[in-house]
Amino acid sequence: MGKRHAGTALASLITSGLTLGAPQALALEPLAAWQLDWQPWGEDRPAEALCRGVYIMPAYRLPAGDVPDQVRSESDTAYYGDDGETILGGEVILRRADTQLESPRVSVPPERERAFAEGPLALRDLNLLVRGEAGEVSLVTDAASIDAAHFVVHDRHLRGDAMQLERLEDGRFRLTSASFTTCDPGDNLWQLVTGDLVLDRESGFGTARHARLEMGNVPVFYWPWVRFPIDDRRHTGFLWPEIGLSGGALDYAQPFYWNIAPNHDATLTPRWISDRGLLLGGEYRYLFPTDAGQIEGAYLSSDGGGSDEPGAASRRYEGEDRWYVDYRHTGRFDTRTSYNLRYGAASDGRYFDDYGSIFGDDPNNMPRLAQIDYRGDVWRLDARAQGYQRLDDPLRDRDKPFYRLPSLSANARWAQSGGWYQQWRSNVTYFWRDVDRNRVPLREAATGTRLHLSPAIGWRFEESWGHLEPRVEWLYTAYDLDYGERDTDRDTTLQRAVPVSSIDGGLVFERELELGGRSYRQTLEPRLNYAYVPATNQREFPEFDSSERAFSWNQLWSPYRFSGADRVGDLNRVSVGVDSRLLEDDRGRERLAFGVGQAFYLDDRYIDINGDPDTLPRSPEEGGRFEPWYNATRDRSPLVARLDWQMTDRWRSRWEWLYDDNQQRTERTSLDLNYRSRAGHVLNLGYRWELQGFDPSVRPGDDEFRDYDREEYDLSFAWKLSPRVDLIGRAVYDYTNDRLLDQLAGVQWNDCCYGLQVVWREWIDDNDTASIENDTTERGLFLRFVFKGLGGVGGDAGDYFERAIPGYRATAF
Repeated sequence: MGKRHAGTALASLITSGLTLGAPQALALEPLAAWQLDWQPWGEDRPAEALCRGVYIMPAYRLPAGDVPDQVRSESDTAYYGDDGETILGGEVILRRADTQLESPRVSVPPERERAFAEGPLALRDLNLLVRGEAGEVSLVTDAASIDAAHFVVHDRHLRGDAMQLERLEDGRFRLTSASFTTCDPGDNLWQLVTGDLVLDRESGFGTARHARLEMGNVPVFYWPWVRFPIDDRRHTGFLWPEIGLSGGALDYAQPFYWNIAPNHDATLTPRWISDRGLLLGGEYRYLFPTDAGQIEGAYLSSDGGGSDEPGAASRRYEGEDRWYVDYRHTGRFDTRTSYNLRYGAASDGRYFDDYGSIFGDDPNNMPRLAQIDYRGDVWRLDARAQGYQRLDDPLRDRDKPFYRLPSLSANARWAQSGGWYQQWRSNVTYFWRDVDRNRVPLREAATGTRLHLSPAIGWRFEESWGHLEPRVEWLYTAYDLDYGERDTDRDTTLQRAVPVSSIDGGLVFERELELGGRSYRQTLEPRLNYAYVPATNQREFPEFDSSERAFSWNQLWSPYRFSGADRVGDLNRVSVGVDSRLLEDDRGRERLAFGVGQAFYLDDRYIDINGDPDTLPRSPEEGGRFEPWYNATRDRSPLVARLDWQMTDRWRSRWEWLYDDNQQRTERTSLDLNYRSRAGHVLNLGYRWELQGFDPSVRPGDDEFRDYDREEYDLSFAWKLSPRVDLIGRAVYDYTNDRLLDQLAGVQWNDCCYGLQVVWREWIDDNDTASIENDTTERGLFLRFVFKGLGGVGGDAGDYFERAIPGYRATAF
């Protein structure tokens, strides 16, 4: 090989872009993988690698010039013709900025405005390789043309072919008879083929005409025209459709994405359901430095009914317009003051049952909120108007929620040295709801204003060996009520003042302990709590936001028997308990925690939701229900035991047991066993038992009420068989009624150039009633296929899997 000569050169060329393919088959012979900068994995293959190798761009063979437009060149020979033409031969290398051309022969005409390269040539840019049989490049503009081109975009794991690849003077690329795929060399599981393709790097778009998707060289989809993104920027255009088939009805949705601005976008989704009609849906999102929000909704004119069965629940709104809207906005005025806006509404309580999430995980209500919140060093102020639409169908008037129009709160806390502290909580709210007041019980017909004040003073002594905290709180509540046109002799201006006193104390004993050859620090923590709340007349008080709490471990130490401010339950109770913990290392990592406790009542509890301080719930002999009477008169609570055991770094269990040692029966118990591994494996085993009527906040007639003891088993798992394959499943079994409440099985295949998700689910829909006879079984088979670098068909079940299977994190295709 002779002496290498310096010479003249070429302009910059080509970018990293995606390409679509042509309707006619390409005539190009494939290149060997090594010619595409392909390096298969060896012993250093990462455990999570999905592809058989990786594209690696080699180092430039010539250094860049001293100035951006400087051209460096090397060649084995240089020949200058009589007409002024320059011919470089042998092994020719030209470099200008980040562009490098390699060819066995390059000729430059006398005008020095362009250069011609003979093949086989290689043109390189950052993360880009183009090989071809011949090429022409401009030396004064960015224009270029390469025949029979093979190209690779290294960082996107993308390769393709084109009969001709041109770079236009405006910087765009035009490819004729082109195709591309993200599959490994030698694997064309899918490719997109087009006759005419234009790539615009500046805008980030590709446009193809007469394009088709091929799987294994078999055409499966055709577009007469399609526009698609060629980088990670958001772009306006059609997204992949979502197609479903359920009960013989075709469900086809075609989303269209509109990239309005960098901080604004929208998605419009016409959806055709063959047995219902055309549903038009959309979502608009926006983002500002201090504010963000979105609005979504859908509308269908004249519902087709969705079923041929007379009396079917889905035909309840046949012929009517169906819709929903949901608006959310959050923002802040300064670092201490923020605000939230939310408005949700649906045409009826069945909308999401019929049209909601394809996996059946629909909302229970549509929230509505306008809120301003201030957080200071001492004070926290909150002003809001709040409510929600309950999505039950049918919905009784007495089940409709109250609105807070408005609700104003001011809370503060002061602390002094020596352990003293003071607390102030206050709220004033106007409660209203849209009901026929003649169709609800008299107490529930009331609307009006409630003022609630709860100042408190306490002293907290705390050391490493124990704590002591006496506390006194004064609860004052006043009402100004309106019963509308209802005839009543009830007082419309009511007041109530109730002191709440408690004292809480505990000790901490520690010792060093050896178990299984490992050192632990064991604690023994006895605790004693006394609470006293006198009974106060609340017979005529409304029920705006109160319900009686079910007993639990936390209730052992709380003086409040009710949530909300409409009821203050009387209480004269002593609670005793003991905790023991195993702490493993210097950081105090907890391996095991066990606690047991019980409350002893010194008086009966007269105050229930009726608020009568003189009358206990009727006993069974008097025609009343056993559970309310027993809970009011029993002299001790159920025995409460709990265990939290971190068996290993992967296995953990939680157990809670409420046992009535007087009736010798379990009132509630739960057991959970969880497995988590670094490889991504997840296993959850759960057991639930609950005595009928255990939760006093759920009364007979409520949709959530069960007229049987609840006993359920819950198994869910997500298992990574390999970096490619995830198996997912769940089963919830109602042992009491011998039926499966929810069944789910799915598989995710995550390959180098595609992802596949197949999900089967069958579940019980309670139709918003408490009666098992009204339950119906729903089922569906859902499929999603993702072509990496192109998009996917079908709805993504990843979010649903994460909700249904605790601990699971969906694989990102």
